[in-house]
Amino acid sequence: MPWSTVTGTRRAPRGRICDDRPVHGHNPETSEPQVDTAAAVAFTQELVRIRSVHEPGTGGTEAEAAALVEQRMREFGWDPRVEEVAPGRPNVVAVVDGGGGPGPTLMLEGHTDVVTEGDLDAWSFDPYAGDVVDGWLRGRGSADMKSGVAAMLYAAKAVVDDGPFPGRLVVAALVDEEGLMLGAKHFSASALAREVDGAICCEPEAGEVCAVSKGAVRLAVTFTGAMAHGAMPQHARNPLPVAARYLLAVEAVEADLLARHGVHAHLGEPYVTPTVVTGGDPDQVNVIPARAVVCLDIRTVPGLDHALLLQRLTDLAVTTGADAGVSAAVEVLDDRPPVDTSVDHPMVRALVAAHEDVTGARPAYGGVPGATDGTILTARAGIPTVVYGPGGKWIAHQADERVEVAEIARAARVYARAAYRYLHGEC
Repeated sequence: MPWSTVTGTRRAPRGRICDDRPVHGHNPETSEPQVDTAAAVAFTQELVRIRSVHEPGTGGTEAEAAALVEQRMREFGWDPRVEEVAPGRPNVVAVVDGGGGPGPTLMLEGHTDVVTEGDLDAWSFDPYAGDVVDGWLRGRGSADMKSGVAAMLYAAKAVVDDGPFPGRLVVAALVDEEGLMLGAKHFSASALAREVDGAICCEPEAGEVCAVSKGAVRLAVTFTGAMAHGAMPQHARNPLPVAARYLLAVEAVEADLLARHGVHAHLGEPYVTPTVVTGGDPDQVNVIPARAVVCLDIRTVPGLDHALLLQRLTDLAVTTGADAGVSAAVEVLDDRPPVDTSVDHPMVRALVAAHEDVTGARPAYGGVPGATDGTILTARAGIPTVVYGPGGKWIAHQADERVEVAEIARAARVYARAAYRYLHGEC
């Protein structure tokens, strides 16, 4: 089934070069697509009031939030495609052709899932209030990232309403960003993904332009020995001391990575962090276990080769266990390479210029300490990505999550201006 569009145009190939000439008489210094910012804020409130938490076994999914996004897109006159990535977990993607001839394809991307509210006693208000108090919109997902989803939808509408533009807009609300990013992986495998020239991921970054993101690798290392009675350890091959030696060796690997790669200007240090250690049964203290597991959460910076690091950690596990007669198996649970989009990419330049158009000041450059859907879009589909959006960088996943209403309005205007600049070549 082909992707549905509003009008039909042909697009220019990836790598289109922008210039500084205004198009259709639209002066970038004096005008911009007019965004209904009040409606964007109101739509954020509607989204926040939906508990779109993925909870296996309870039926909790993003479906209701995705349905609201689909409904709003249809009200705009768009014809979105809805695809279930997993049961009850739909991606919602609209492709809007500009009707202004060949041009690039720009994607505005967000996710509809949120993390659980956690301990309700830690909240001073209803996690799904969606109210506005003293200029702040409150509730789980308000920053991460339902305000970004609302802002990008109303920004795209403003660009469409402003008149014909070259190329296309892809507006995508994906699922499972807080999990294994199944939505982004599903989209990345589509034919449409191969036609996207750049994507702005509308995550909360407090107005920073983040063209770089840390990579992430999650490993499970299983050490297998032989079980025996605690009174007769000579008959066992105990994996627990092996796991302990491996943990110490991992510390040395992290120190070596820091020495080799240094501290990245926007991403900080690379990390190799043990997060899970299991082995044995507290109810059977007199039994030497046959198995121990160590899980690692690894965060990398551009220039750090994941394949080489994985081989190093695997070899280390094998050699650490060999002397004790303990085998080692390493499972890669997830592998997301760093993103390092050039700040000279036309999309990034358009975004920087748009921020300055709207705010009167140049934005700061920053980096994403974790991974976003953009990590997957870049790694699997080769799409250049940049992250920029409303909300504080550090408020995500915390109790009393909130976003400043003024930030939602500002981000929506910046997205609209950036899209206009990029699609018209004014970057």
